[in-house]
Amino acid sequence: MLAPAWDTVRLSLHILAATIWVGGQLVLAGLVPVLRPFGAHVPRTAARRYNQIAWPAFAVLVLTGLWNLAAVDGQQNAAYRTVLVAKLAVVIASGLTAYLHIRARTSKALAWYGGLSGATALAAVVLGVLLAG
Repeated sequence: MLAPAWDTVRLSLHILAATIWVGGQLVLAGLVPVLRPFGAHVPRTAARRYNQIAWPAFAVLVLTGLWNLAAVDGQQNAAYRTVLVAKLAVVIASGLTAYLHIRARTSKALAWYGGLSGATALAAVVLGVLLAG
């Protein structure tokens, strides 16, 4: 009886963390143009505040992702494993490009890494849905 309860906790935490990581990036990307007229520091301040929430969510995503892997029965076919490797790659890319976005100092680098981080985060969501299906 306890197993379904833990499955619910695991999946709920994973989805909540994905909502913060991916959804937050999309919301922030939409807000940046609106915030710029109030000063160059305003979008940076909003991004810093988001990062205080986003990085712990990313850590929860990774931990619950590992928990999800442990919960899978090992009898998955080659297609499942291929999608899983692709998802792991885009999750790593999302975290790396988000980190590079934070470290970027030019507008071009900010745009490039921000776009890559968002695109890879969305790709991870799609691949996660594919794995769950």
